[in-house]
Amino acid sequence: MGEFALGVELREGRGKGVARKLRAAGRIPGVCYRRNAEPVPVSLDPRELELLLRTASSGINTLIDLKVAGGGDFDGRQVLIKELQRDPISGAYLHADLYAVDLQQKIHVSVPIHLKSTAIGVSMGGGILDHATRELDVECMPNAIPEGFAVDVSELEIGQSIHVRDLAIPEGIEVLNDPDVSIVSVVAPAVVEEEAPAEVEEEGEAVPGAEAEAAPEEGAEQKSDD
Repeated sequence: MGEFALGVELREGRGKGVARKLRAAGRIPGVCYRRNAEPVPVSLDPRELELLLRTASSGINTLIDLKVAGGGDFDGRQVLIKELQRDPISGAYLHADLYAVDLQQKIHVSVPIHLKSTAIGVSMGGGILDHATRELDVECMPNAIPEGFAVDVSELEIGQSIHVRDLAIPEGIEVLNDPDVSIVSVVAPAVVEEEAPAEVEEEGEAVPGAEAEAAPEEGAEQKSDD
């Protein structure tokens, strides 16, 4: 058996009304399913699930021993969380899909990519780090799911990239992504063009639109200071 366990209860009824009642009681709805079997509706404590995922280094890819109150086909099986719905504002768990895995069959999972160090093109060249691909799709045995892929970016200079093909992948792990896909690169910062200063008029040049001061006409009577 695995290191992590999760207790669930069988539930009756479906729909928004049932889900609201469960959440009001401090639980959330979930579904257990596996290949060639009917899905089984359950309920679970979201706080217990959150603590498990926060404790496990593999996060959502953690193999979980399922404990079903009252027994049943899924009691004692190892499951993965295939989908976890959250409230878009609070982040609270709303629903969980639990998939019972066959420990003798390969499975398809997404594994996060973690960047290490600071790129020289950023620290010395003022470049910007572009983390384009944040997880890899892999196929492997359930007991061999990597916690993550660490990528050292310290030697990256401006204009350089690390691609999927550049990674050191452990034996038994098949990466399903395109080998030419960029994972991370250092790009030059955007250049902001400054506005050219307004031209200064030369002394004596006429100013368009300005009214010229009228010169007194010859013979015109001038006002006296008297």
